[in-house]
Amino acid sequence: MRETLDRAQILGEYIIETGATVRATAKVFKISKSTVHKDVTERLIRDNPSLYKQVKKVLEKNKLERHIRGGMATRRKYKGE
Repeated sequence: MRETLDRAQILGEYIIETGATVRATAKVFKISKSTVHKDVTERLIRDNPSLYKQVKKVLEKNKLERHIRGGMATRRKYKGE
């Protein structure tokens, strides 16, 4: 149990420092997106509410910008980059 608490904290701090998405964080730590999401939402709110609030702001920002990232990915795909 202690390991998941530490992991949730580490993931939360990484997201805050880098502004990374859940998907990008999962890739860096070689774990599933579901695990990252569960750690930074359910576990973090219970164990470290102040860190959770900071992470939530970053995730909200990422959510608002996802259509832009999707459009850029499509552009790269068809441009051949």
